[in-house]
Amino acid sequence: MSTVLIIVPVHNEARLLPGLLPRLKREAKKINAHILAINDASTDSSLRVLNNHKIHTLSHSTQLGYGSTIQTGYKYAMRFGYDYVIQLDGDGQHDPRCLSAFLQELKKKESDIIIGSRYLSPNGYPFPPLGPLYYGTVVRRIGIHLFRWVLLVLSFRWITDPTSGYIGFNRDALRFVCGKSFPFDYPDADAILTFLKNGLRVKEIPVYMYPVQKDHALHRGCGPIWYVIKVFISLFIAFIRRRENNHDERS
Repeated sequence: MSTVLIIVPVHNEARLLPGLLPRLKREAKKINAHILAINDASTDSSLRVLNNHKIHTLSHSTQLGYGSTIQTGYKYAMRFGYDYVIQLDGDGQHDPRCLSAFLQELKKKESDIIIGSRYLSPNGYPFPPLGPLYYGTVVRRIGIHLFRWVLLVLSFRWITDPTSGYIGFNRDALRFVCGKSFPFDYPDADAILTFLKNGLRVKEIPVYMYPVQKDHALHRGCGPIWYVIKVFISLFIAFIRRRENNHDERS
């Protein structure tokens, strides 16, 4: 029985999944991890592609959005007793070869949440990137820079990549993200602020991220300007929200 679950949110990724899944299965085997895809009511052939690659999949009957999709994976991991969860997007943007670094950091028991940052130097990796790296569009980079400073002011922590979807959790963090305080649409900087406010230990590690051309983005289903506005609103809500009372009930 593996203690590690890799969750992959999927929505209309049929064109991109074949490039990711063989590499993901290979890297998951190296760290003895199980893979769970959460299909958020895809209307293309994503489910068939996942089945063809023998990926265990849960499917939503209607589209619920990115936050609810990954929380489906969190609740599955909690129910079936996994100690560690690592999530990466189904579009191939995140390099699966970095999975072992996430698990290594989580097993040190010094951090509850590991965030993969495209902005940290990856000099420690024994493998080079597979192609050009992705740092975001101009609007996205401006938003990321603003989020960094807002998080610094509100939490006294400098997070280099507050919009990363490449994240690892231990059991304590997993219990927290299964609760009601986790954002249900596009959790990013607001989720990080909520983690820090509730005493979860957050650390960043370098990862490789690649550009992906997508017709339907699960992780970013809103326009870039509205996305930035939305995150600022969510940061304010996260800041004024009361601390969770049940976080200290650790098992």
